Amino acid sequence: MRSYWIEYKGKKIFYQDFSKLFYNSTAVKAELDEVQKIVKAQPLNSVLVLTDMRDTHVGSDLLPAMNAASAATKDHVYKTAVLGVTGIKRKLADLLSQLTGQPLKYFDDAEAAKHWLVED
Repeated sequence: MRSYWIEYKGKKIFYQDFSKLFYNSTAVKAELDEVQKIVKAQPLNSVLVLTDMRDTHVGSDLLPAMNAASAATKDHVYKTAVLGVTGIKRKLADLLSQLTGQPLKYFDDAEAAKHWLVED
């Protein structure tokens, strides 16, 4: 598993690492399965998530799996920041967000994303 917990300004953030998987939908799906287990084991409405999609292609083959994973974990997630989602990937992510009801905020910079996650 590539994903892991990080600490930023005294708060835990679950860094979901889907970066640099390019067109490897099998690897993305395997990682999705693992991160779901971890997130669903956390208290409701508690997890700060930083999802890194840089250099990973998200096509129609991944949408059902991503939709299912998002729906399965959304009650446990407090906030989600996403890196590397631009262009057509952004339109797909917006569609996913609408389908699951899990709001996403997009960033180009990991530091800005972490700062947004911990601010309240």
